[in-house]
Amino acid sequence: MRRLILSAAIPALMLGACSTMPGAQDPAEVSVPVAQASMPNFPADLTPAGVAAADDHLALEVVEGAEAMAFVARSNERALATLEGDPRYEPFRQQAEAILTATDRIPAPSFLGDGIGNFWQDATNPKGLWRRTTLESYASGNTEWETLLDIDALARAEGRDWVFKGASCLPPAETRCLINLSDGGKDAVVVREFDLTTKTFVEGGFVLPEGKHRISWLDADTLLVATDFGPGTLTESGYPYIVKTLKRGQTLAQATEVYRGEAGDGGYGVSASVFRDGDGAVQAVIFNRPLDTFRSERWEWVDGRPVRLKLPERVSLYGTMGSLLIFSPEQTWSMGTDYAAGSLLSFPLVELREGGAVTLSNQARQIFEPGPRQSISQVAVFGDRVAVATNDNVNGQLSIFKNTGEWGWAQRQVAVSPNSAVGLGDSSKARNELFVSSQGFLTPPTIGLLNVDFLVERHQTETAASPNSIIELRSAPPKFDASTHRVEQYEATSTDGTKIPYFVVMPRDLALDGTAPTILFGYGGFQISFPPAYKPEMGKLWLENGGVFVQANIRGGGEFGPGWHQAALNENRQRAFDDFAAVAEDLIARGITSPRHLGIYGRSNGGVLTSVSITQRPELFNAAVIESPLIDMLRYHEMPAGASWIGEYGDPRIPEEAAWIAEYSAYQRLSPEVAYPRVYITTNTRDDRVHPGHSRKFAARLEAQGHDHLYFEDTAGGHSNDADPVANARRWARHYVYLAQQLMD
Repeated sequence: MRRLILSAAIPALMLGACSTMPGAQDPAEVSVPVAQASMPNFPADLTPAGVAAADDHLALEVVEGAEAMAFVARSNERALATLEGDPRYEPFRQQAEAILTATDRIPAPSFLGDGIGNFWQDATNPKGLWRRTTLESYASGNTEWETLLDIDALARAEGRDWVFKGASCLPPAETRCLINLSDGGKDAVVVREFDLTTKTFVEGGFVLPEGKHRISWLDADTLLVATDFGPGTLTESGYPYIVKTLKRGQTLAQATEVYRGEAGDGGYGVSASVFRDGDGAVQAVIFNRPLDTFRSERWEWVDGRPVRLKLPERVSLYGTMGSLLIFSPEQTWSMGTDYAAGSLLSFPLVELREGGAVTLSNQARQIFEPGPRQSISQVAVFGDRVAVATNDNVNGQLSIFKNTGEWGWAQRQVAVSPNSAVGLGDSSKARNELFVSSQGFLTPPTIGLLNVDFLVERHQTETAASPNSIIELRSAPPKFDASTHRVEQYEATSTDGTKIPYFVVMPRDLALDGTAPTILFGYGGFQISFPPAYKPEMGKLWLENGGVFVQANIRGGGEFGPGWHQAALNENRQRAFDDFAAVAEDLIARGITSPRHLGIYGRSNGGVLTSVSITQRPELFNAAVIESPLIDMLRYHEMPAGASWIGEYGDPRIPEEAAWIAEYSAYQRLSPEVAYPRVYITTNTRDDRVHPGHSRKFAARLEAQGHDHLYFEDTAGGHSNDADPVANARRWARHYVYLAQQLMD
C-alpha cells in the first residue's frame, strides 16, 4: 500500500494581518562586511578533534541531556511568549487547524485488495484512521468508509504516542499487512502483522521491535528483513547492511542471512525489493547496497544466491515488466550503446547480470530521453506499458509508453491541466489502473483514475494529448480566493551565468515599489523537485493578505534531471547558495520586494540553505524560518543519521572536503560583528533523522554572540511533522506570527 501525495512535500509559509511589534532588525544595519568579520568560533584545526575542541555547545547534542533540556525549556518559554502571545497567533491557529482538519479534503487513495485504502486525520481523529471503501463508493458523493485501525484508540489503549507510518500488504489479496507504528513521529518504527479480515493484530504473527527496518514480503510466511540484528550489524549512520529471510514463528536471531553489504556502507541501509506481476507472482528480487547517499550496487537474488547487476552506480529502479527491468541511469552509461543520464530504459535482467550475455531479442532498450529542460519525475510500470510523469521547464506532463518489442515504445500523451504539477499515485498492475493528481499554485488538487489500457498502436507515437483519458474522482474545494493573484515564472542569472527558474505568486495589481512582504522558499538538494503546488494555508493566510510567495528551483534539486542535482554536490555546494541569492537579487531588482520585506524559509536540507544564506548574505533578508535544519556541517556526520548524507555534502573527516564544507558551514561562520536579521529556528526533540543538536547549537551561539533570535523545540512530531494536524496548526501559526512581525510590522 502506498499513499498518494496531494501537496508539496514541504508546504510554504503564510502570514496574516499586521500589528505593530518592536524588534525587527533592518538588514542594512550590517556593521562589518561579512567578508571582513571575525569568526571567533571558527576552528583553527578542521580535523574532527579540532572541530570538537572549538565547539562550546557540545552538550546540546545530547538529545535528552539535562543541560540541553534546560536550554530548550528556557528558549521555548521566550519563544512562546513572543509568538503565542501575539494577538495574531490564535486567529492563525484557528485558520490553520480548519484547513488541516477540514472534512472536505481529498482522501488520498491507494489500491488495497479489491478496494481502496486511505489514512485519514481530522480534529476528531488527530492520530488518524486507516480505512477502506470500494472504488464506486470512493467516486460517489457520499463515501462509506470501513475503519480498519483506529490509531487514536490504539494509542489510548496501549498508553503510547503512536503515529501511523504506513502499511505494507501482501499481494494479490492484501489481507495480511505489516503496520508501521512510530513512537512520537520518529523514523524508527515498531512493526506488527495485521489481518484485514478480522481487523486485529495477528496473534503470534510477525513483530519487529523499534528500528529503522527495511522489510518486504516474499511470501505469506516469509519476510526479507534488513534491521538491527545485534552488535555490529548497523552502519555508522545507524542503518542495516545485512538482509535475512525471517520465517513465520522465527525470532530475528533465527533468521537466515541472504545478502550482506559492509559496515562502512553509506546511504540509508541495504534493502530488498520484490517485484511482482499483476497476479502477485515474483518476477525478481533485487538487493540495493548503498555505497553513499546516491551510489549503489544492485544484486539480483537468483537461485538462492546474489548476482551483481551491471548497472551504473547512480540509477533509479522503477519495476519489472516480465523479464525486463525498467530503470533510469542517473549518469551517462554505456551498454553497447551510450545512454544519457536521466533517460528511461528497459533491459532484460539476464543481460544485466554479471557475466550475462546479450540476448538475441530485438527488444528496444530506450523508452524515453528527456530534453535539456525536461526530467522524469515519476514512473509506474504495468504489464506491457509504463506511465511516465515528466517536468518540462518545471511544469507537469504525462505520457503512456507501450512496449511493442522490436518496434520500440509507442507513446500516447495524456491530457493534463496546463501549468500544473502532475503526480502519479498508487498503481495496480492487476487492474492496469493508476491514480493521477494535478494541482497548481492557484488551482486546488484533483484526483483521477487512469486506465493505461487505452489504445496505443504498434507503430504509433502520438504527441497530441488523448482527451478524457483520466476519469476525475475528486476535486478539492478552494480554500482561498485565487482571483486576487497571478503566477509568473522568471529566471535569475547565477554567479556562473546559469539561468535559475523561479515562480512568483503575486497580487494581480502589485505595485513594483519593493514593499510587498515576500516569502522565498528553496531546498536545492537530494534531486528533489518542487513544481507548482496548491498550498491552502499559504493562500488563505498569506496571499489573501496581499503577500507574495516565491519558489526557487535552484541547483541541487531534480527539476532538470540528474545533472541539475549533481551540479551542486560536494565541492560545488556553493552554487545552490549562489542560485538562491541570485533569485533574491532578481526579486529586488524587479521591484517585487526589498530586503526589508523579504523573508526566506527552508527545512531539513533547506535549513542548510537558509542558515548559509543568512550568514553569507544577511543584507538581502529580514527574516528566516530555519526548520528541522542541518547547520553544523563540520559535525553533521557525528549526529545520527548524518553520515548517510556524505554523498550529498562530502566527508568532514577528509581534509580536502572539510575545507570546502568549512567555507559555508553557518554554525562556525557566525560573527558577533555582523547584524543578522532576527531568525526563527525550530525543530523537534523526536526528530531522529536530522538531529536537534543542529538547531540548539545554532541558537545557543547566536545567543552567546548577542544576536536576537527565537528558538522553539517541539517535543513530538518527528522530522516530517505529520503526527497530529492539530499540533501542526500550532506549528504553522508560530511560523506565521514570526514572519508577520519581521516582514509586515
